[in-house]
Amino acid sequence: MRFVSFLLVLLSGIIMAQTTDQQQAPKPQVPQKPGAKSTPKKIPPKKEPIATARKIPASKVLELKGFDAALMDKSADPCGDFYQYSCGGWLKQNPVPGDQSTYGRDTELAERNRLILRDILEKAAAERPDRSAVEQKIGDFYSSCMDEAAIERKGVAPIKPELDRINALKSKADLAGLLAHLHSIDAEAFFSYGSDQDFKDAASVIAEADQGGLGLPERDYYTRTGAAAEKTRKEYVRHITNMFKLLGDPPQAAAAKARKVMGIETALAKASLTVVQRRDPASIYHKLPLSDLTGMDPAFDWDRYLRATGTPVIQSLNVAVPDFFKGLEIVLKQQDLPSIKTYLRWHLVSALAPTLPKAFVLENFDFYGKKLSGQKELRARWKRCVQSTDHNLGEALGQIYVERTFGAEGKARTLAMVKDIESAMEQDIKQLSWMSDATKKRALEKLHAVANKIGYPDKWRDYSTYNVVRGDALGNWIRGSEFESRRQIAKIGKPVDRGEWGMTPPTVNAYYNPQMNDINFPAGILQPPFYDQKMDDAINYGDAAAVIGHELTHGFDDQGRQFDAKGNLDEWWTQQDAKEFEERTACVVHEYDNFIAVDDVHVQGKLTLGENVADIGGLKLAFMALMQREQESHEQLQPADGFSPDQRFFISYAQGWCENDTPESLRLLAQTNPHAPTKYRVNGVVQNLPEFQKAFSCKAGTPLAPEKKCEVW
Repeated sequence: MRFVSFLLVLLSGIIMAQTTDQQQAPKPQVPQKPGAKSTPKKIPPKKEPIATARKIPASKVLELKGFDAALMDKSADPCGDFYQYSCGGWLKQNPVPGDQSTYGRDTELAERNRLILRDILEKAAAERPDRSAVEQKIGDFYSSCMDEAAIERKGVAPIKPELDRINALKSKADLAGLLAHLHSIDAEAFFSYGSDQDFKDAASVIAEADQGGLGLPERDYYTRTGAAAEKTRKEYVRHITNMFKLLGDPPQAAAAKARKVMGIETALAKASLTVVQRRDPASIYHKLPLSDLTGMDPAFDWDRYLRATGTPVIQSLNVAVPDFFKGLEIVLKQQDLPSIKTYLRWHLVSALAPTLPKAFVLENFDFYGKKLSGQKELRARWKRCVQSTDHNLGEALGQIYVERTFGAEGKARTLAMVKDIESAMEQDIKQLSWMSDATKKRALEKLHAVANKIGYPDKWRDYSTYNVVRGDALGNWIRGSEFESRRQIAKIGKPVDRGEWGMTPPTVNAYYNPQMNDINFPAGILQPPFYDQKMDDAINYGDAAAVIGHELTHGFDDQGRQFDAKGNLDEWWTQQDAKEFEERTACVVHEYDNFIAVDDVHVQGKLTLGENVADIGGLKLAFMALMQREQESHEQLQPADGFSPDQRFFISYAQGWCENDTPESLRLLAQTNPHAPTKYRVNGVVQNLPEFQKAFSCKAGTPLAPEKKCEVW
């Protein structure tokens, strides 16, 4: 699912569209602050020469384009179901493949990108004397991941030193040092810890402790009532049992240990905030003296933990959810040492399962892929290894990728559209009847301060201290996690690097970061069908410019509006303007609450509010920008394919969202993800735009021309 605000990821605790493909499913991750983990920026400085990768045969690369009348269902009424009208043909032709849980236009492009990346990696993996340092790292990482025979021969031996660390735990007092190590290798037990921008001082980086330690997607999976929720919990306990059995535990002991893990995680979940609660920035920002944290959780040696993580001396940190750490204190006091070891053992094997022998991979996939997401079969190993390489070495792999795919012309045209959208938003803000001049002035100040990052980093990440060893798949993964952990911790107490990206160059996605106050468009998404140089402005503004408008609007959605031009959490609205804004967003919440995601599961209007506001506002801005572009160019767009320019604009937008999903995936996304199902990212948006109703002559009272419309921006 495309387009995320990094703040949404932080506040909801859900993962972004791009995850490590190894895991095949949305396992819970450390809730991130804006700009945290991931990876890509602008024309890079001169770097070491990289051998040009061979061309992929054209027959193997899926050709995509920005507008295609063949993808439509013209028998549908555009004023009744515009999504079906625009996407019906595509939906019929593209059922969800067995190795996916969702399949959309973004997936098509991601699959195309994977072929390009595979070609790059296979060439880099071939051992030869002229390989560059970049090729050596990405090639040896990929080769090690692909060597399934070697992984099978080694069995569980590579993980034994980590298991021995846990078994050697002598007392709860020693837990801090062990947990610091486990966190550094992505085994997120008990809580999460890292570095992030200070909400109140966006120029600085502080330490942050946050809720965590769960194996199910989010808090409510442990507390939600009903047959479906109970079934998921039973399947999860069975999955934990099976993983313990693979580690060598007898069946009865494995089942008992699984129940113990579930009990600990349930207690942690009850102390956690929900995904909706985390959408409020104030709910997860509590900058406190370090002594306050140690006081609310004295059973844990925080001083020892911080030293073990390499954290510099600190006097304060953000304790994102204080009540969680009070709950953690109770859990640590109640659980005996064997139970704590069992819990740690589970989180270790769960985190590393994708790098272990096939039995672990399949068991991991069976629960997180099949049962949670409805994915029928494991993705081909090469696909998992391509994305694993991108996850661990994204800016190394990205250097070659952008040389292959991203030209200066694409960057220039994208920047031109960005400027057009920003101009449209300035015009929109100035003409708002409900906002005071004082707030308009601050809004324009923020708009003019937005930084635009297109394609890839100005400065590539330095991976020289990341040791990649050919033939050591698990070790490469662990060292990659440690590298990233050290990189994040090293930021504490230092100025923010505003050039850093949160996505790798091949990523088919985009995001707005409220604390950086920037919009970011990786090279991966600036390609057909979302951006097509062969198409005219009606098509590209309908999709690519709408993406830009979406991300820009995130700076002024219910979360983004709380951050000022410098990225600080600051109430810069007048009280009356804030009230007016909330009345308009309440309309959007109510509208989306009535949409059904799947079966008896409704879309959550409050959870999806930011994305829905960005969708509606972004498409409106894109249309305004198109009209302005046409007026300034003195070149009137012409009808084509039997559609007017305005109609092609809206169809292009809708076709960017064509997507089929498994029922399981729709249920999971509705319960955890701040994006509405794609059907409503089309119909739910256009029903609020008079420009759409005019383009398709929709009569008042038809489903997509309701009497009451929601408008925020």
